[in-house]
Amino acid sequence: MDKQKFDQLFDLKGRVAIVTGGSRGIGRAIAEGYGLAGARVVVASRKEEACNETVAAIEAAGGEALAVPTHMGELDQLKSLAEKTLDHFGAIDILVNNAANALAQPFRDMTPGAWEKSFAVNLRGPAFLTQYCLPGLDASEHASVINMSSAGAFLFSAYTHMYAAGKAALLSYVRSNAAELAPAGIRVNGIAPGTIDTDMMRNNTPEAQERAAKASILGRAAHPDEVVGLAVFLASDASSFITGTTFMIDGGLVPR
Repeated sequence: MDKQKFDQLFDLKGRVAIVTGGSRGIGRAIAEGYGLAGARVVVASRKEEACNETVAAIEAAGGEALAVPTHMGELDQLKSLAEKTLDHFGAIDILVNNAANALAQPFRDMTPGAWEKSFAVNLRGPAFLTQYCLPGLDASEHASVINMSSAGAFLFSAYTHMYAAGKAALLSYVRSNAAELAPAGIRVNGIAPGTIDTDMMRNNTPEAQERAAKASILGRAAHPDEVVGLAVFLASDASSFITGTTFMIDGGLVPR
């Protein structure tokens, strides 16, 4: 290992990254982190104004970014996201499937409509967006797909069973896609966050937030920025021999 190779380990300069759910929480932290690491970032989220705010923050820090409002439950919008990225930047090197919904229902009251809405965003969307991005990923020398799962995929998840099941299925797509896409040089990995201080978490009651924060070994919620290091690692050459693996970033929640 020489100085030049070392300096390039976490360098994303010139690479193009799509981050879904990139306008807030973990997604925005990753999008801004990628911009600081030199990547050109496509910020995809449902609300155009929120996408533009994240793009402005990346540009203010010296980065380059593009806002593409996208609903993960709409396949035509996902296909358009991939196409607009290629039209604008001419490449796709990194895809972070981060957008999700945390729709919760008691199992006894679960409706087909809620089921369809949950799995359309949390599972179908990431699977097909990955497929739609293959023309860019196939051409990349540094292709990396990161699926954002959840510690909930490994735990008892009453009421949030649809969300947890979708996130558990993403673990399977990490393994299956890693095996199938490896001959094309595309790496596929996952991140499973625990309790992170995001809007999704703050939608719970203060008592529920406190219980979730104290459930891990570290006994606190993480800031979204604490996910950025792992996301940069998995997108960069520092993880060039890692594929098919999902990394816990949960303060010891699942082991406990």
